[in-house]
Amino acid sequence: MQIPESIGKYVVQGILGKGATGVVLRGFDPGIKRPVALKVISKSLLDPADLDYVISRFRHEAEAVGRLTHPRIAAIYDFIETDEIACIVMELVNGKSLAHHLKEVTQYGFKDTWDIVRQVLDGLGYSHGQGVIHRDLKPGNILINDDGRIKITDFGVARIDTSTLTVMGDIVGTPHYMAPEQFGGQEATPRTDLYQVGVILYELITGTRPFSGNNVEILRRVMHDRPANPSTVNQKVTWQLDWVVQKALAKDPSDRFGSAREFSEALKNALEESMGGPLAAAAAAIAPASLPVGTASLMDKARLIAGAKDAGVMAGAGTEAVPVATFAVAGDTKKARVLFVDDEERILNALRTLFRSQYHVFTAENGALALEFVKRFGIHVVVSDQRMPGMTGVELLRQVKDISPNTVRMLLTGYSDLAAIVGSINEGEVFRFVKKPWDNAEMQKTVADAVAIAMELAATPPAPAETQEKLEASILVIDSSDALAEGLKSVMGDIAPVRLVATPVDAVKALAAEEIAAIVADLSVGQDGLITLFKILKAEHPEVLSILVTEASDSELVIELINQAKIYRFLNKPIQVRQLRGHVESALRKYRAFKQRPDLVRGQKPVESLQAKTSLWGARLFDSIRSLPERLFSKA
Repeated sequence: MQIPESIGKYVVQGILGKGATGVVLRGFDPGIKRPVALKVISKSLLDPADLDYVISRFRHEAEAVGRLTHPRIAAIYDFIETDEIACIVMELVNGKSLAHHLKEVTQYGFKDTWDIVRQVLDGLGYSHGQGVIHRDLKPGNILINDDGRIKITDFGVARIDTSTLTVMGDIVGTPHYMAPEQFGGQEATPRTDLYQVGVILYELITGTRPFSGNNVEILRRVMHDRPANPSTVNQKVTWQLDWVVQKALAKDPSDRFGSAREFSEALKNALEESMGGPLAAAAAAIAPASLPVGTASLMDKARLIAGAKDAGVMAGAGTEAVPVATFAVAGDTKKARVLFVDDEERILNALRTLFRSQYHVFTAENGALALEFVKRFGIHVVVSDQRMPGMTGVELLRQVKDISPNTVRMLLTGYSDLAAIVGSINEGEVFRFVKKPWDNAEMQKTVADAVAIAMELAATPPAPAETQEKLEASILVIDSSDALAEGLKSVMGDIAPVRLVATPVDAVKALAAEEIAAIVADLSVGQDGLITLFKILKAEHPEVLSILVTEASDSELVIELINQAKIYRFLNKPIQVRQLRGHVESALRKYRAFKQRPDLVRGQKPVESLQAKTSLWGARLFDSIRSLPERLFSKA
């Protein structure tokens, strides 16, 4: 095509690249003095039968990506169409593509791999949250700025370039990076993008792609073959990193990571395991931060005063008369203070209306403001949404736990993000997980339970300082092999004895024979039996803490176990030794606290499960569990 001197208001300054149906030009916006990239399609080079379809998709993708604003995504500024061309005006990235870099360095170290992939997942986490799927991720669509920052380009737009596409009906993509469902002509989902990131990850750590050959061979192998473990190519790769890559490249989308955040967290752990130490660069949050974490803006400080007045714990003084730093708890001290956190005003209004007659109700639209309320007003219960800009609910509840350990924490969310659900337990130690839309009666009962526990904890003296003496109670492992128990013995030393049993029935016998502080169980031993054991045991002996090892990706099951069995920690396979030790040590510290302060066990109260008691496994276990000796104190 002939290169014009200008396109619309944009001055053309040169050619950045060419394709079979168009060209990418360097442009300049004279109005605001900004350099841009102009991605241009020549209509004359398209098959007339495909013209309307291709241009409409080009326009649609421009509109979809044009609303995305994220530092990891190349911005789209404008769309121009004439009789001869269609043009997307994009952010100009000063750098080269990852494909260019891979030609120079075929295999990357673990730190460089992390710096690249975490940024890609960062951008994808945001775009998926906005409903935009890339569908054609490959090294050529990942640009690396001169300062190392990643920019993702061509969200679906690249599919129209027939020089790099495989076209089978409506099947489009770049063969080496296409997911099985794309070859099958199925609809792409966010997990399709995560598969393609998996291919890129494989290439970065091994210097080769998972499958090679011509297009037909690649199609067959992607659909039917399992790629070789990266460790067969790169001996520095551990089995955990192998697992992360294979999960990302699973044939069935439901077997892949559920979100970019989940992928990122698993990859970070696996790379650290392969490196034998922490990564130097901390992961960026998979959400744009509107405020520094934990920092309240001036506007938020004004909201603090307004929120305190609305909750009835502060007199009607104006903002000028009451410095924020002097806030103190006032109002009816016998009335619990409950904080609801959600970025949707309608949700906060509904919760305020439902609870304000019973409690001092505080509301916050972001995590930073919520933390200020917790610091200044002695909040008894925090109920937080998970998906919020700037700070997720899990991160907020983790910080609340650190600031105010006796504040009872609940996670409220309208979607089932497994990583977030597990994080709410492992990091935030939530009391309950509540799904939107909630039932008003159930919500009122759950908050009432949380308030009762929080008020009792607030009325009791602080726990004595933690002692480090050896714990006489044992750790019970439920597993069909001795690998987990032996591994636990090796990392725990003489902190506590480790016992091994193979079944839930044997576990109850062990609980009858000796004092057990914590149970570590592999769910593969028998899901129904273990779930019933945990539910009944927590109802009858809430002081015993359970750590569940699982490969399960069923978020509904995890929610059930959080609410009805009060599982203390979840540990995903493959097991990370450091994480296992950390979880068990945390459980033992908690158990020591229970022995010193029996009233703390009230926070372990589960939702009653009649189904567990009346099931076949319940019939086998219930009476035996009820008759277990009370080794520490009367039932809480």
